[in-house]
Parts: sequence; C-alpha cells; structure tokens
Amino acid sequence: MTPQNPLDLTGKVVIVTGGTKGIGRVITTTFLDAGADVVICARRPPETPVVSGGREAFFLAADVREPDQVAAVAAATLERHGRIDVLVNNAGGAPPADSATVSPRFNEKIIGLNLLAPMNFAQAVYPAMSAQGSGVIINISSVSGNRPNPKGAAYGAAKAGLNNLTESLATEWGPDIRVLTVTVGLIVTEEADLFYGDAEGIARVGATIPARRMGTPEDIAPVVLFLASDMARWMTGTNVMVHGGGEIPAYLGASTGEVTKVSGA
Repeated sequence: MTPQNPLDLTGKVVIVTGGTKGIGRVITTTFLDAGADVVICARRPPETPVVSGGREAFFLAADVREPDQVAAVAAATLERHGRIDVLVNNAGGAPPADSATVSPRFNEKIIGLNLLAPMNFAQAVYPAMSAQGSGVIINISSVSGNRPNPKGAAYGAAKAGLNNLTESLATEWGPDIRVLTVTVGLIVTEEADLFYGDAEGIARVGATIPARRMGTPEDIAPVVLFLASDMARWMTGTNVMVHGGGEIPAYLGASTGEVTKVSGA
C-alpha cells in the first residue's frame, strides 16, 4: 500500500487573502498544487487568473478592511464548498511614511489592513471551523513586528499586534483550531524597489542577511503549506521565522575588534 502524502490537501478548502500577487499568489498556487480548493480575495481581480496544474483559484472581490465584505467572503466560500479548512491572512503591507507627519487616517488604514482585518477574518471563519471541529489559521507577519521599523511605525506595531493575536486565539480556540504566525523576512516582490531600490540595492540588502540573499515568495509558500498540513498537527500559538537568519547585527560592520572576522560582516 502506498503511504498517503501528508502534504496532499485534496478535499481541503483554503482562503488566501491578497492571493492575487506577490507572496499570496505563490501561496495560492502551492495550495492548488497540493490539491486544495482555493478561494482568493483582493480589492481588484488578478491581471491573469491564478492557476497551477490545470486548476484555478476562485476569486472574490473584497476589501478586507471592511468587516461586512470579509463576512461575505466566508459565507460565499461556505456556500460554494461547504467547509473552510484553512485561512491564510496574507493581505497586508504599507508604503513608507514619516512618523512625525503621517496622518492619523493613514495610520488607521494601515492598522486596519494589517491587524484588524486578520482579526475580523478569523472571527468570520470561526463558526465553520468550530462546527467542523478542525481548522487552521495562518497569519503572515513580518520581521518589522519584532524590531524597529523606521518610516513604518504603524505597520510594525500592527504586525507586533498580529503576533500576539496568534497566541491569544490559539489559546482561546484550541485544540480544534490551530492558529500560527509565519514571520517573513526581507522579500523580493513586485514592490521591492520601493523599499530596497534597484538590483544593486537588493544585492546590498541581501548581503546583510545570514543567508546572503533576500528571500522570494517561493521561500515562504512551502512553509505555509507545511503548517496547514497534518504534519504540523502539534503546532499552534507559535511564530515560525522564515527570514534567512534575520539581519546581521550592524555593530559587526562598525567594530574594529576580533568580532569583525565573522564571515560577511
């Protein structure tokens, strides 16, 4: 008898917020390849359908900052598939903004997208997962929630809050519903130039990471699939760092002592 593939999610239903581009799109195609039925949502439809292996994700237009639209996505997913097994709270982000002058409205929008939206979506899928007696919620966070984030204070604060949300919901909703965080490091996506500049800037930033390169969405998606699978059945309330080793401490480049002998510093 052939052993069952623990990463085969055939028959599972997955929602990926912000699944039309960047990390979310690759997470979506990874779940499609694993056999799952995937529903994606974003404010605008993808430029091209999100497909892989001859299978296509089902798109629903929604602004995840609006609780009624979040509830509508959960309801439509249930109507279409009859269950919700995995929620990946991937939608997020923020442009750089000066902390001294940024408007309160801007901060509200950033916190709404990166913290309140995942909270509202978790609440929206809770009834279905609770009734099933099983479910996995995976919150995509950022290293910005664990260290200073200049010109991104609201974003960093929201991601720090998201990390705590994971721990709180895992404690309150376990054992049937597992809740996890994936903390993502510095990634090359369609908007990388906004933060890291041109190819030279990306290479220089990559040199500050122990893995000696910036990450890609393909580095993140397999970890999310693993956490959603039964292989991670005893994992909940934890924060999985996928960041290439973090960032090399700045003092190593400034020091004239023996510590400068660390490779790459």
